[in-house]
Order: sequence, then C-alpha cells, then structure tokens
Amino acid sequence: MSSGVWGKLGGAGFGLAIGGPLGGLIGLAAGHFLVDREGAVFGPTPRDVVFTTGLVALAAKMAKSDGVVTQSEVEAFGKVVTVDDEARPGVERLFDLAKGTTSGFEAYARQLAGMFYDEPTLLEDVLDGLFHIAKADGAIHEAEEQYLRSVAAIFGYDETAFRRIEARHVRISDDPYFLLGVEPGVEDAEVKAAYRRLVMESHPDRAIARGLPAEAVAITTQRLAAINAAYDRIAAERGLT
Repeated sequence: MSSGVWGKLGGAGFGLAIGGPLGGLIGLAAGHFLVDREGAVFGPTPRDVVFTTGLVALAAKMAKSDGVVTQSEVEAFGKVVTVDDEARPGVERLFDLAKGTTSGFEAYARQLAGMFYDEPTLLEDVLDGLFHIAKADGAIHEAEEQYLRSVAAIFGYDETAFRRIEARHVRISDDPYFLLGVEPGVEDAEVKAAYRRLVMESHPDRAIARGLPAEAVAITTQRLAAINAAYDRIAAERGLT
C-alpha cells in the first residue's frame, strides 16, 4: 500500500467512503464512521482505495484461516502491500482490524466482486496477491487453498480458471499450454493470439494507466513474467519467432 493510498484512507472523511464491510473497515481504521458512497457529490471512490483495502482485508482473513500467522506470511504481506515507514502503523492497524472484524471474508469478497464486475482482471490481481502471501512459507496449506478457492468462486472463477491461476504459483502442472489456456494441439496462430491477449490484459502499463496502486502493478508484473515464461517454452518447442 503506498502512502498515497493510506493518506486517502486515513483522511477519507465522507468523501472517500465506499460503504459496506470495506467502508466499515476503513471507518474503524480511520477512527470515525463513514457513510455510504452512493450518491455522494465527490464522485466515484478511487479504485486504488477499493483495491488496496480489499486486498488487505482478504489477506488478513486468509492469515487467520489456518490458525497461525507465520513470520514469512507477514513478510510476504509486506512485499505485496508496499508501504513506507510513515504509513506502516496505519496499514498494520487495518490488517489487525480486518482479522478481528465480525464480517467474514465472504462479505469482503462479494463487495470486491460487485465493485470490479466491469474489470475482472483486478479480481485476478487480488487472487494473485493472496497466492503470493499464502506460498510465503514454502507451501500452500489445505486451509489456505480452500480459502483461495472460495474467494475465487465468489469472484466468478470456475474450477478450471482457478487452477490456471494456481498453476502460476504452485507446480500443479508442468504444461505451459495450461498456463496460456490453450490445448497442446492448437495451431501456432492460436497460441500467439492467446499469448497476446494475456499480455494485453496483464501488462503493468495498463495498471499504471488506470492509476492503480503499487500493489496492482507489482502483481501484474509477476503474472506477466509467468505468462512470458510459458510462451517462451512453447515457442522454443515449436520454433516460433
């Protein structure tokens, strides 16, 4: 989380309230209650605020899902959610509050799904960020995998889509075609088309152009690296140029 995003959260007042469980969480963290954003005169809630708050909330709930918050998970959280020293106390407060709220992770996930329904790539960014945190201790545990699968289902991903995302983080398949979402027997043109589409969807410049926070840019950068690696393997096998 950049200090810029945290500044918006901490000093949000009524203007940046987003309502729902995420709005309530921001209100707790900021020390005051916020009203619903709907119909307010300040314009739509910045997506960097929604993205970062949702990622922090779901990461906190996931850390609690297996009953133990390891140091490696805390360190991984710090890498995915980047902050400077000035903003860190506020971020830690938000994380701790999210762990203890009565709202379940389902409520946070449903609100994110509703707010990003028109840009599902952002939901994939959230899932990728959660995977990075979950695998920090060297393994994704059963409770964490079930948690991630449940979040993905709320986001609208079926089992095949979930496993494709998971394959970027866990070696469940050594098939680069699976990562690109194509069958091994397809023509070269279809491989290239699938690759170009994924690159366009996942390129960090797209996140930067939309004004998203550093978290989203870092996550898409890592996703693009996995896509490039899969395509490079296929290109080498097929002699593609």
